[in-house]
Amino acid sequence: MPRRLPLPLRLFALALAFAALVYASSLLPRGARIDLTANRLYTLSPGTEHILASNREPIRLQLFVSDRAMRDLPALRAYAQRVRELVEEMAARSHATISVQTIDPQPYTDAEDSAAQAGLQAVPVGVNSAPVYFGLVGTNSHGVRSIDPFFDPAKEVFLEYDIARLIVSLSGAHKPVLAVLSSLPNGPGFDPASGQVRPGWAIDSELSKTYELRRLEANPSSIGSDVDLLILIHPKNLSEDTAYAIDQFVMRGGRLLAFVDPDAESDPLAASQPRPAEGGGLTPVVSSNLPRLFKAWGIEYDPGKIVRDPANALQTPNAAGQPVANPVMLGLTKDGLDQNDVVTAQLDSLNLSTAGSLALDAGSKLTMEPLAWSSTHADLVEADRVRLQTDPTQLAAGFHATGKAYVLAARFTGPLASAFPARADAHHLATTKQDANLIVVADTDVLTDRLWVRAQDFFGRRLLNPFARNGDFIANAVDNLSGAADLIGLRARQGFVRPFTRVQKMRQRADDRLRGKQQELQAQLKTMEEQLASLQGGKAGQGAQAVDARAAAQIEQFQQQRQRVRGELRDVQHQLDASIEQLGTRLKLLDILGVPLLLTLIVSIVAWRRRRPRQGAD
Repeated sequence: MPRRLPLPLRLFALALAFAALVYASSLLPRGARIDLTANRLYTLSPGTEHILASNREPIRLQLFVSDRAMRDLPALRAYAQRVRELVEEMAARSHATISVQTIDPQPYTDAEDSAAQAGLQAVPVGVNSAPVYFGLVGTNSHGVRSIDPFFDPAKEVFLEYDIARLIVSLSGAHKPVLAVLSSLPNGPGFDPASGQVRPGWAIDSELSKTYELRRLEANPSSIGSDVDLLILIHPKNLSEDTAYAIDQFVMRGGRLLAFVDPDAESDPLAASQPRPAEGGGLTPVVSSNLPRLFKAWGIEYDPGKIVRDPANALQTPNAAGQPVANPVMLGLTKDGLDQNDVVTAQLDSLNLSTAGSLALDAGSKLTMEPLAWSSTHADLVEADRVRLQTDPTQLAAGFHATGKAYVLAARFTGPLASAFPARADAHHLATTKQDANLIVVADTDVLTDRLWVRAQDFFGRRLLNPFARNGDFIANAVDNLSGAADLIGLRARQGFVRPFTRVQKMRQRADDRLRGKQQELQAQLKTMEEQLASLQGGKAGQGAQAVDARAAAQIEQFQQQRQRVRGELRDVQHQLDASIEQLGTRLKLLDILGVPLLLTLIVSIVAWRRRRPRQGAD
């Protein structure tokens, strides 16, 4: 039987083995891990992998993180570690084309001066805390610089997309050219009322970060041959030459993204009081259309009809300021979005307002692929009626479900013939060189900030907090049609927040009960007011003293009923709080005791199994 080594030698050998293990681990790729999260949140998307694999431009990334200033901010420190790991993993997958340097810009140092000169923002995160730098600076071999001034933890879902977009901007690849022809104030401009520069809509500023935006003047006679995508926003009263220029752009293979609308609420003329016009209809006109092009291409769209859909109605204030369902302001969910098309895949919300419907003419050679649609509990209403009606409650009057789902946005593909067959201009094309690829959206309000994002000024920087996926929908459409499809998969990734669905359901059930009690109280209040009015009306035939006595008795009775209902409301709320508290207690006990008990059980089983052979031998 071999003799055991002395205890000091065994400890020394164990120390050597530990040191060797630590050294071996340092040789392994840093950040190597197995991603077991439900949505694979820590795995690079295929789009990112392709961007990194195709990059040939040397890029230097400098991640400025005020590590010392974050020492009392554990949540921000954890997010900084997440950003650091993601940037380093991207660099590791870039085939040595991307290098990363992490810098702690401490106060009054050259590093702090470098961060400020690069354009990063020092953000005070506490009353007595030093300002925090938390941004990324990228530079390529040509000296071109791109920055992300501050990583907002609230935008963690867009983290991979933001970093990948920064890399794309430095890669030296061709920036797609977007030509924008718009009659709406979507771009930055001068506001004569305030005398200041008006920022553009959020989607406009977001697209300008990735693409070269070329804003066309009204009624252009040609579309440049270097334009990758033409975006039409609310086309109104286009001249024949402009319509022909759009037609020929599509004929030679250009991609088109068109936003038309039967009632563009962001049209500057929409603020004017509508009035009857000669020959019917209302003036000023705030609808848009491409009548000649749509007719020639076989696309059906009526600028005088708006989709009503109570099943997808959003809440808006009525005349009394109370929130009510607005049947012409729609909030679509996954059920109304095509989950197979890359433009709408994985999107779970899309808000529209006073949208029209699209269809395909029976003789059209195009194929229509609906991207967004209403429920079957919908119908069409005259656009003029919607413009004249200010109370959303009245918009539901006369509703009759047709059982048809109306298409609100669609992709059209296939061969096209020119809408101007008689034109004999030089280089005229009678048909498309290849199958056309168009996306038409029957709403322009989908682009406006009010339907999808809240913009806030954050120490001189405009932060966007989206509450719907309109921006993703539009950017996906632009990426897809312009050929920059790698970024779509990043933007459409699932969120990082994993809500407590059981708690949410408990709250929802309690809210439903509370809402029922509130409606009961309101109904009782209305009945009481009617009774009091009736009593007041009976003063002529009865004595004032008798009337006052009856009214006082009714009031006392109502107050007792109201007190009882309020007590029931408190009981429902207390039950909700108690249920959530009990669930939280069970989760805490499971976290605190569950794991130790499980480990104890495993160790006990292993020890028991090891003793069994010895007992058999005895």
